[in-house]
Amino acid sequence: MEKFDKNYIIGFVLLFAMYGTYMYFYPATPPEQIEQAAEKTVTVDPNTNANAPAQTIITQDTAALKAQYGSFSSAMTGQAEEVVIENNNLKVTLSTKGGGLKSVALKEYKTYDDFITKTEEPLVLIDEESSQIDLEVKTPTGNLNLADLYYTVKSKDGKTAVLTLTLADGQSIEQKYSLQDEGFAIDYDLNFIGTGSLINSDPIKLTWQNKLKRLENDLSENRKATQINYYETDGDFEDYGLSSEGDNIEQAENPISWFSFKQKYFTTGLVTKAQPFQNLSLSLLTPKTDTVVVKDATISTELDMQSNNSLRFYFGPNEMKELKPIAEGFHQNLYLGYDIVKPINRFIFVPLFNWLEQFFTNYGLLIIAVVLLIKLTLTPLLYKSYVSSAKMRILAPEIAEIKEKVGDDQVKVQQETMNLYKQVGVSPLSGCVPMLLQMPILMSVFFLFPNMEMFRQKSFLWAKDLSTYDSLINWGFDLPVIGSHLSLFVVLMTLSSLAFTYYNNQITPAQPGPIDMKKLSYLFPLIFFFVLNSFPAALSFYYLVSNLVTIAQQLTVKRFVDEDKIKLILEENKRNYATKPKKKNKFSSYLEKQLQAQEEANKLKAKELKSKKKKN
Repeated sequence: MEKFDKNYIIGFVLLFAMYGTYMYFYPATPPEQIEQAAEKTVTVDPNTNANAPAQTIITQDTAALKAQYGSFSSAMTGQAEEVVIENNNLKVTLSTKGGGLKSVALKEYKTYDDFITKTEEPLVLIDEESSQIDLEVKTPTGNLNLADLYYTVKSKDGKTAVLTLTLADGQSIEQKYSLQDEGFAIDYDLNFIGTGSLINSDPIKLTWQNKLKRLENDLSENRKATQINYYETDGDFEDYGLSSEGDNIEQAENPISWFSFKQKYFTTGLVTKAQPFQNLSLSLLTPKTDTVVVKDATISTELDMQSNNSLRFYFGPNEMKELKPIAEGFHQNLYLGYDIVKPINRFIFVPLFNWLEQFFTNYGLLIIAVVLLIKLTLTPLLYKSYVSSAKMRILAPEIAEIKEKVGDDQVKVQQETMNLYKQVGVSPLSGCVPMLLQMPILMSVFFLFPNMEMFRQKSFLWAKDLSTYDSLINWGFDLPVIGSHLSLFVVLMTLSSLAFTYYNNQITPAQPGPIDMKKLSYLFPLIFFFVLNSFPAALSFYYLVSNLVTIAQQLTVKRFVDEDKIKLILEENKRNYATKPKKKNKFSSYLEKQLQAQEEANKLKAKELKSKKKKN
């Protein structure tokens, strides 16, 4: 389910309009589990261990615990210890309290604040204050949350840790976490060993509450890009919250293969490797005043009870090469725009950027290289468009004569003009089609750049971070439409668009109609300025370079187009028209029929009007 940001829609429409003119984004623990047992808290003096943080030991009335938790009562008290596993990309901290994830840090990334202050701290995607995962099972004495139990470390090496809870008669519960040498995936196995008499066969209820942290500069844009995604076993992808700063509460109708909390450049997700998630419900709420939490997200779902439950966590960037191997459809956490442009972005632009990244460490130069490659590929289309424009300029005097001879009868003017086109062998669409073929590329980058982690915290010229706007000028308060800043790249892009519009209007003959499209064409770059002012600097710079290269291309192509020669060819075609066999294409025939129908309708209308006048 896609919800569209009005800025994307406005930009989408403006691009079409502009180029048409040129051509013509835990539930609280049940109180009954707490109130039935009296508890007291004892704080351990941290000075007893200089290397360990202050710990909290919970002691409860033994009889009350036994009555409520049965065989698990002894595991309700203990001391929390940290267990760390890591690879080249992740540092994962586990806790023996609950056996769960205490924090996950991405070693190669920083939050926006850390980037500005030049700290060396890695980006912490989740921690115990922001994230809580509950695993609730049913026992003969009632519901039991595995996150409330205390585990011991059975084994640990640098990349793998096994936390175990040993019960009577050889029964136990194990939680195993494994990392590969590289990557952002954590394989997770929840094993129930001989616990059939202690735990019912009812599904495990999994609840993940995740207060998604603010990781980037622009809070509003980050909220619009934050969403909950899930993938159904039948292959349907669903997303909630995109391009919205409101609240979402939904219930999935089908079994789920994976779900994720997707932010602008990073995703936190959970994949089931065996049985699907059932009865998934989600809540995605936007804090009204909190500027630290982007959105408050909660997923509640059920997992079939098995002796071995195999899952996979993902904590990493929204990059195709990282997302795609995680699970089927998981790459869709990288938003690539509307369906019409997704294939272009996925199979052309993303591989192209990844390939060029091997050769460029300066990402501004990388963008220039992409523009040059794309423009070079499109040069034949540009050449055809320019030749078509040249033909229209040559025919402009004859079209003016037709208008002068026929007068105000627009249908007759169009018929005579179409007849002239047939005589000289010119198609009115020959200039439009090449430009229309470029529109998907223009729209693709419009959606791609705001979602490319590649440009995050990469500087170029005066822009400190190409993934956000280059606020060279700030005035500290919001103004309608434009906001609180002025992007210099957007200013330069707008000036280049106006220059391109001016040049294009000089080589394009005026077209008949009630509106002067040449004058109107100057309006679109100005409107587009307001749309792009809060978009990533990388996008504005791309359009700036694209405009400049296009002007240079047209000036170059002009040197290779001999308009005198074209004029001779058109005159020759006109002389030979009478003797040549007449060929009609479908489009010309369609236009001719439409013009004839319009002419007959005009005659009938004039006749009726004349008849009414006589009666009066």
